[in-house]
Amino acid sequence: MSKLAAQDKFLDLSDYGRPFGKFLANQLKNTRFTPVHVTILFGISGLIAIYCIVTHQYFWAGFFIVLKSGIDAADGELARLKKTPSYFGRYLDSVFDIILNFLFLMTICYVSKTTIWFTILAFIGIQLQGTLYNYYYVILRNKSVGGDATSKVFEYKSPRALPGETQKSVNILFGIYTVVYGAFDKIIHALDKDAYKVKTFPNWFMTLLSLYGLGFQLLIIAIMLPFGWIEFIIPFFIAYSLIIIVLIAIRKIVIK
Repeated sequence: MSKLAAQDKFLDLSDYGRPFGKFLANQLKNTRFTPVHVTILFGISGLIAIYCIVTHQYFWAGFFIVLKSGIDAADGELARLKKTPSYFGRYLDSVFDIILNFLFLMTICYVSKTTIWFTILAFIGIQLQGTLYNYYYVILRNKSVGGDATSKVFEYKSPRALPGETQKSVNILFGIYTVVYGAFDKIIHALDKDAYKVKTFPNWFMTLLSLYGLGFQLLIIAIMLPFGWIEFIIPFFIAYSLIIIVLIAIRKIVIK
């Protein structure tokens, strides 16, 4: 099922890995590979990218970061093809993402000799950027006629395990998920509490917002590394976070 109705679909600049994700999922649909295996695979790709940064192989670091984005799109596609939805897999995917984001920045901090405090500030900025994108996107999905309404803006209660997974494993991953993402969710909600009242978000706004999608954030890093701009990655994402205020202002003033 499409996540959005036809009239609500937009050009998602962060979802460039989707074609590869669909291709990979189709290659794996008749194998023993599960969506969780694919999630682990994108984690491995991210770890290889980190190794490449440490060893100053910046072209290959960029390659494996982009590959990670493509593989990241494949686990959900494979779950749909195999008809094996999983809350465990969904939360594992998100937890892996935030861990890798933190490790990417800390590795860049180590290699570029950036201060740890600037790096933590950049990490908070990146997470708030991604949370803003997800916040508006999930609201749009919930309001989109015929779209996907399974995701919630805020998740307060562990869902009931689906066939093929245990309730204990779902509860554990849900607990970790809420700990690592909860504060960011609350901050963004506090900045725009009335966003859910909007009937819909125009396509141009969602495309602009997708500059904050995880895929696009990683693409920026993947491009800056081989160009030798590693020293500027942390400062860039700190400054990039200022657009959060601009986007929220556009939503409040223009989109009501």
